[in-house]
Amino acid sequence: MSMLRISFLLFVTAVFECLCNSATNNSEVKLLLVSFDGFRASYLERYSFPNLQKMISNGAMVKDVKNVFVTKTFPNHYSIVTGRYAESHGIIANYMYDPATKNNFSVNTVEEFWWNEATPIWVTNERQGHKSGGAMWPGTDVSIHNTTPSYYLKYNQSVTFSERADHIIEWFSNSTNTINFGTLYWEEPDSTGHRFGPNSEELDKMLKEVDDHIGYLIDQLKKTGLWNKVNVIITSDHGMAQCSEKKVIQLDNCIGRGNYTRITYSPVAAILPLTNASYVYKLLLNCDKHMKVYLKKNIPDYYHYKDNSRIQPILLVADEGWTIVQNGSLPRLGDHGYDNALPSMHPLLVAYGPAFQKAYKTKTINSIDVYPLMCHILGLKEEPNNGTFRNVRCLLANESCIGQPEVIGIVIGSLMILMTLSCLMILVKKRASPQRTFARLQLQEEEDDDDPLIN
Repeated sequence: MSMLRISFLLFVTAVFECLCNSATNNSEVKLLLVSFDGFRASYLERYSFPNLQKMISNGAMVKDVKNVFVTKTFPNHYSIVTGRYAESHGIIANYMYDPATKNNFSVNTVEEFWWNEATPIWVTNERQGHKSGGAMWPGTDVSIHNTTPSYYLKYNQSVTFSERADHIIEWFSNSTNTINFGTLYWEEPDSTGHRFGPNSEELDKMLKEVDDHIGYLIDQLKKTGLWNKVNVIITSDHGMAQCSEKKVIQLDNCIGRGNYTRITYSPVAAILPLTNASYVYKLLLNCDKHMKVYLKKNIPDYYHYKDNSRIQPILLVADEGWTIVQNGSLPRLGDHGYDNALPSMHPLLVAYGPAFQKAYKTKTINSIDVYPLMCHILGLKEEPNNGTFRNVRCLLANESCIGQPEVIGIVIGSLMILMTLSCLMILVKKRASPQRTFARLQLQEEEDDDDPLIN
């Protein structure tokens, strides 16, 4: 076999070994997922974040994460840990109505059936023989598919960040029932952004506090010897837009309250008509030029927000910065829930640890891509999801950024080059060979001249 063919076979073998062996099965790998609610990506331009910058300098960063619609807390937190759009995992809003059971959901609801349309990563982790811990991440205190994390804290806003972080670190350090995956949730800077707006001095002060919390987490991980052992992902569920008391859409000016029930709130309102749906739709359609009105079947496909029974017959979506109320004034100076294509709605992502590249930055990923990334790090078999691992593999230290389609293209291209080179080599050999056959034929003709039968 020629050296050319041997080299090519070695190349193809190496490529496919890389693809087949890329997933890790190391049971000692640890991963902590942290969410600072409402951490808008552009906040990095507002404050220096010295502690977070330590992670960015020695880790990987996504400058702009495109989250899912609606850009609310519960749908997006569940999308991060399931890899699914809201229409697919069923947590379609912070407040919702289920027509099958005629039940209402709020942020304090823990009935299992609301959450069972998807499987969060902590359930998968437990099922595949590991232990998880949840420090107030939405859904971790719920028995989903009859499974909870091995450790979890029920949501209590009065519990400080340091107390939540201490629990997580204790669970990672436990000598007998150590977790390999943990989630940690904190309400800020979302709460401050709502009250004072994302452009306020109060928000600037809160950003410093958020960075102090990150510093505390780093210090505690270092004290316990976990800093270079635990992979840490810091992200958020959504951003925050500036609102104004002048940008208010009052539904009472357009439609009587006896015609509908409002299920969810501004700036996206789910409307359940109590009378003729077409009549309600027409009244709302011309209500305000700063509000889009959709029948459920006409909700844009790019929202991925129509194929679920909990999504109501009519959806109202306000323009950025506008607020939908029934009557009255603006209740807050900052809000989210708007179109997820808006940069103001996008959070960031920072990843640090042995699994991640150092000083690596990329422009954007989808929040649903975080799920396959986490499954890969932990060596878990993924549940069905809408995410794409190829979009995030460049964040990892031991991964090639070349995806399977690119590899297939390289292999096919290499085969074509090999065939072309082989054909050229054959032609060159033929042209360089001595013309012995023709010489022998000429000799034979000369011998035939002496044949006595011809003479």
